[in-house]
Amino acid sequence: MDLTTILLVGGGIVLVLLIIGVVITSKSDRTMVEERLGKYLEEEKAPGAKEAGSTALTDWVNKRVEKSSIGERIARDLARADLKLKPGEYIALYVITTMGGALIAFMLGGRNPVSAIIGAALGALVPRWYVRRQKGRRLIRFNDQLPDMLNLMVNGLRAGYSTMQAMEAISKEMPAPICDEFRRVVQEMQLGIPMERALANLLRRIPSEDLDFVITAVNVQREVGGNLAEILDVISYTIRERIRIKGEIRVLTSQVMYSGKLLALMPIALLILLWFINPGYMMTFFTDGNLVCGVASLVTAGFLIAIGYFVMTRIANIEV
Repeated sequence: MDLTTILLVGGGIVLVLLIIGVVITSKSDRTMVEERLGKYLEEEKAPGAKEAGSTALTDWVNKRVEKSSIGERIARDLARADLKLKPGEYIALYVITTMGGALIAFMLGGRNPVSAIIGAALGALVPRWYVRRQKGRRLIRFNDQLPDMLNLMVNGLRAGYSTMQAMEAISKEMPAPICDEFRRVVQEMQLGIPMERALANLLRRIPSEDLDFVITAVNVQREVGGNLAEILDVISYTIRERIRIKGEIRVLTSQVMYSGKLLALMPIALLILLWFINPGYMMTFFTDGNLVCGVASLVTAGFLIAIGYFVMTRIANIEV
């Protein structure tokens, strides 16, 4: 068994173990509510306190990352995607996938540095794509559950519940992810946090326009008074109609969206595939006689692909 085979097998095993670890970590029952509540409430941990499963290296990386704006943005995105990862762990995952992709592409691409760069770029895109995908899916599920949540809240208010009791009923009766988010709201209010701030934290975790309507209505009613049940009943009907119209638009524009993504990714995927199959053929773009024309043609093609994708997405992006 030569060195290349050993490195490929080792890299493959490392990536498989990494994927298994990420899946187990993201799907575990371990909750991050206490840690996130501590961030929102600016609580300080006891000196010398250490979380279960943490290591000295992880703690050191987390402390350095959380002090930066990048760490705050990563923590917010992980919270929105409901991934049980810390910013330091996400950065470690980002580095591992980048290096693993570069190593595998380097070996498959004839030990060419360009192949390593392509593999590193693809490996770096995987964590960001996964987090963005989880954020989008979770936001869609939350918006779809919002009308049912409002109906449950309206029924609770009409039955004599307070606003906090109605939210607590939502946290117990509704499915995820809406029950998890309202459970955090109830926990914050039980710690003495004003409802306005708890709801603002909820909106920061779930950037939904429909949720913004609900929170605004609750805050206005608490200031000026009125029948909150009737207000939320009207908002529930409005949100249901918005969801229905958005669903119809999504059905009508899905073909355009998928066509735009396919047409934009197909030339790039073809170039990468040709590079690994026949790198000598692709190097004709960069020979001495064809260098200017080759680079210009690649840049022009990339620019036209980006323009076409942007136009198609703008056509399909209809606001309701």
